[in-house]
Amino acid sequence: MISRREFLQASVAASALYGASGFGNWSKVAAQQSLTQDDLLRFDTFGNVSLIHVTDIHAQLKPIWFREPEFNFGVGDVRGLPPHVTGQDFLNLYNLTPGSRDAYALTYQDFTALGREYGKMGGLDRIATVVKAIRADRSDAILLDGGDTWHGSMSSYLSRGQDMVNLMNLLGTEAMTSHWEWTFGTERVMELMGQLNFPFLGQNIFDAEWDEPYEDIPSYTFFDRGGVKVAVIGQAFPYTPIANPRWMFPEFSFGIRDERMQEMVDEVRAEGADVVVVLSHNGFDVDRKMAGRVNGIDVILTGHTHDALPEPVLVGETLLIASGSHGKFVTRLDLDVRDGRMMGFRHKLIPIFSDVIAPDAEMAAAIEAERAPYKDQMEEVVGTSESLLYRRGNFAGTWDNLICDAVMSERDTEIAMSPGVRWGASIMPGQEITREDIHNVTSMTYGQVYRTEMTGEFIHTILEDVADNLFNTDPYYQQGGDMVRLGGLGYAIDISKPIGERITGLTLLRTGEALDPARSYTVGGWASVNEGTEGPMIWDVVEAHIRKLGTVSAEPTGSVTVTGQ
Repeated sequence: MISRREFLQASVAASALYGASGFGNWSKVAAQQSLTQDDLLRFDTFGNVSLIHVTDIHAQLKPIWFREPEFNFGVGDVRGLPPHVTGQDFLNLYNLTPGSRDAYALTYQDFTALGREYGKMGGLDRIATVVKAIRADRSDAILLDGGDTWHGSMSSYLSRGQDMVNLMNLLGTEAMTSHWEWTFGTERVMELMGQLNFPFLGQNIFDAEWDEPYEDIPSYTFFDRGGVKVAVIGQAFPYTPIANPRWMFPEFSFGIRDERMQEMVDEVRAEGADVVVVLSHNGFDVDRKMAGRVNGIDVILTGHTHDALPEPVLVGETLLIASGSHGKFVTRLDLDVRDGRMMGFRHKLIPIFSDVIAPDAEMAAAIEAERAPYKDQMEEVVGTSESLLYRRGNFAGTWDNLICDAVMSERDTEIAMSPGVRWGASIMPGQEITREDIHNVTSMTYGQVYRTEMTGEFIHTILEDVADNLFNTDPYYQQGGDMVRLGGLGYAIDISKPIGERITGLTLLRTGEALDPARSYTVGGWASVNEGTEGPMIWDVVEAHIRKLGTVSAEPTGSVTVTGQ
């Protein structure tokens, strides 16, 4: 008799085949006829439960350009495993065609040329169209939001998250978890939480003083759909008080808390759950490890690391689903649940091509209403880019190079540091840069640009600490983000080494001199987690720099040499 695991593995293969006909063969479809909305949404309804997953939208209401990472290195047991596969290796792994729409949506290769052919992606009004289409097919489909929703745009910053709360309510969201949401501060988070039409989940959100679950934030919720009792357990980003300013939400502690996750899984099973879904903002590798440690989870809808995978990853009997970021994709996952067990599934990662999917009229009108108070500010043109500006990748992005140049120029420093955040839309060569575009890569509630002095030794220590957050072989010690971006400084890194031995060859780029451990250097940076940081806001610094130049260009610097990958 076939085992359940063998059945699920067969379902993964079936999902891959389905993806090849519905997602991975766009070039053939395009050669025969223009891709249509029906093509993108076509799905053979399966089983008795449908999940819809979006995550890491980062407050992007309108269609954008977004280049996927060129470098995404895995270490230890996950080296070379998805999602640590990029470019041509990614295309080979999933048998995707170079130059096709799938290559454009899922990889960085030929991004500029393919982007001009296939257009922008995302847009909450297009997502609304997709959600309504899925619900027209299966009316009780469950829409789940993986967090990093209220943060990342100018309108979200100026409305303090109000625009996203209003619009996600309109979308019909049924549960969410969190991360950057907390950077609005405890009082504002609680105020916005009270306006939600759905639960704000987090089994790992604790009262810091009493070290017990915070009573006003539920750990899980239930849905009765298709004759099935579905439990959804929330998992907020575990390292929120480390990656972001603890002083903004001192009442709370987070952590992975996989022992408590096991308790929650057992509890919902005891309450009659037929299927258990974890709505997670752990990041992919942390979720992969958790799936191997916690028994009884059927599906983990993963977020935080912005990975977009056209097939699920199976860990034991748990499916890991990665739905990308910035509204580029929506996942539909159909489950066959019988006799209290998940027996099979069908999956599709739906690319949100904004020129193909028609905007939902109701959502489009609501978006314009939310943007109206800030429209003139946001759409003011401050300059033009001659080159592709992008973020993402373990070490550098051209947007970050431009930001570092701005910090060094406007704050008169020898060295600049820019945080290795993953969010931020891209700018095409020849595209005008608006104030909104600058906010899309800088907007946060603690964006002051400091100017200070650091010794060479201290700079080296910072880089070693950040590298360990990224390349520790135990995912539970990876505390978020990519490598800090540097202006004016080059170095070599061996990602296979332990902490304290990864960073070598620190060099001042303007002189070619080795960084002196004993000497003090002027350093400018932003996004400090320290309370009381003073300085102009980063978006004002970048805007001033771009206005002075008029036309900007930023290319990869080649200032980081990577080995051990």
